[in-house]
Amino acid sequence: MELNELYREVILDHNRHPRNFGRLDPADAIANGHNPLCGDKLTISLRLAGDAIEDLKFDGNGCAISVASASMMSEAVKGKDRATVTALFDKVHALLTQQDAPSTDLGKLAALSGVREFPARVKCASLCWHTLNAALANADAASAPAVSTE
Repeated sequence: MELNELYREVILDHNRHPRNFGRLDPADAIANGHNPLCGDKLTISLRLAGDAIEDLKFDGNGCAISVASASMMSEAVKGKDRATVTALFDKVHALLTQQDAPSTDLGKLAALSGVREFPARVKCASLCWHTLNAALANADAASAPAVSTE
C-alpha cells in the first residue's frame, strides 16, 4: 500500500468513526470554533488534571478533514501537559503549511501532511487545534470566546 493511500485510509477512518466525539460535563474549559469558508463548526470541552489534559471531547459537524483532524488531535493530546500540547500544535501547523516539514514523531497525525497540497483545506485541518488553544488559554474562565479561521 502506498503511503498516500495509507494516510487517506487513516483520515477516512477517523471521519467515519471519530474518537472522543461528544461533550464533557462537567468540563474545565469549553471553546467553539468555526470555519466559515467550509462551514465547519466544532466545540471542544476538556478536563484538566493539574497542567495536563485529563480528558477531551469534541462535538459539531464539518468536512471529512475537519472531523478527522479533531479526532486524531483528541487522541494525541489526552494525558499531555500544556507545553507538550503547544509543541505538538507547532509541529502540526508546520506539517500543514511547510513543504519541508518533517512528519516524524507525529504518529497518525502525519496523515494530515497531504492537506498542505490544498491550501483551502489547511483551515479545515487546523480549526480544532486553534479551538483547543483557545480552550486552554481560557481554562479558568467560564467559557472561551468563539474561534474563527477568518
